[in-house]
Amino acid sequence: MLYALICNDKHGGLDLRLKVRPDHVNYLNGLNDNGILKMAGPFLDGNGDACGSLVIIEADDADAAQEIADADPYATAGLFASVDIRPYNWIFNKPGA
Repeated sequence: MLYALICNDKHGGLDLRLKVRPDHVNYLNGLNDNGILKMAGPFLDGNGDACGSLVIIEADDADAAQEIADADPYATAGLFASVDIRPYNWIFNKPGA
């Protein structure tokens, strides 16, 4: 099943985000290599700076999705103010559909 990880950065988190970004990208590359990552990208604020993340993953259940979210270097560094994990149904523009 697909899950959307809707991650909101803590206020003033841009410096931490930029510092941890290489580890975050490596983590996502690993998920991608294992077929878990379906898409990902940052939310942007009014200035065009990253202020959160949307990550779509495939996981067996909500607990597995939570484990994946918790292991993200952004999460372990304390960047996120909140992470909402929701089951996701990709309808339009799904690759291979």
